[in-house]
Amino acid sequence: MNPIDDLIRAIPKAELHLHIEGTLEPEMVFDLAHRHGIALRYPTVEALREAYRFSDLQSFLDVYYAGAEVLRDESDFHALTAAYLRRAHADGVVHVEIFFDPQTHTARGVPFEAVIGGIRSALLQAQEKLGITHRLILCFLRHLSADDAMETLQQALAHADAITAVGLDSSEIGHPPSKFAAVFDRARAEGFLTVAHAGEEGPPAYIYEALDILGVARIDHGVRSEQDPDLVARLARERMPLTVCPLSNVKLRVFDRMEDHNLKRLLERGLCVTVNSDDPAYFGGYVAENYLAVSRALRLSRSEVAQLAANSIEASFLARADKDRWLQKIASFAGNE
Repeated sequence: MNPIDDLIRAIPKAELHLHIEGTLEPEMVFDLAHRHGIALRYPTVEALREAYRFSDLQSFLDVYYAGAEVLRDESDFHALTAAYLRRAHADGVVHVEIFFDPQTHTARGVPFEAVIGGIRSALLQAQEKLGITHRLILCFLRHLSADDAMETLQQALAHADAITAVGLDSSEIGHPPSKFAAVFDRARAEGFLTVAHAGEEGPPAYIYEALDILGVARIDHGVRSEQDPDLVARLARERMPLTVCPLSNVKLRVFDRMEDHNLKRLLERGLCVTVNSDDPAYFGGYVAENYLAVSRALRLSRSEVAQLAANSIEASFLARADKDRWLQKIASFAGNE
């Protein structure tokens, strides 16, 4: 490895855009299917992995929701989360802010308590054993109704001590953030922070809605902001974080090649861009692989890699003292030539 590759794996970083269901590797799909006596459409692990060829967001979501069928009880969610955290630790991740989609599971009869219980126990275990801190973000599925989201929020109130923020994911086109205005108003009133997927396949108008109607603290994706110079200027001025997922963007044809990605341009414009892995089991790489891919394709400098890591900490929901501690460590890594 070259020095920048070494830096990427070693430098402390946070991961802020990670769907825990999207870390379900094919091997675990088969293990859990066998455990629960579930018949799969694919005969082998290799055949399932071959299905991970997507033309757009919806083609991915079809496979993603089918895979989630094997997650049935609390131990499954614990195993899923623990496996991700081990990988994250190996990639130099010191803090994670994990998305989970309770509606994907409660619609199948899996209790909300089983979902959050398994995820939460693995997070606490990793904090004790690996030193990884965490925040948990409940995401609403935007292709479902606002009423369904409100019902899910109501269920979440009993677990408010474990949930830091609410977000918005799933099919973006045709489901603008404003559809969920009342849900996010209620969430903020209950003390939750808010984030939202916007500007992945949707237009810049969706980013404006996320900012001005949902009151978000971060934009998840946001790469289509570049289509609106005024929006880019606003994002830079407000230091509004974008949780960008490079391998995901290429896999879902948001960009044809990594060399076409706008991450470096946005970074140069002063935006608080971060690098994340989104659904790494499906998109070909966890967070270090995302850093490596974008670094090689866009020829990032050592200081730009360090800036991305620092942005991830700055954009997190950590307390100010914890941010400052990690930022000092990142600065020391960046200074080691």
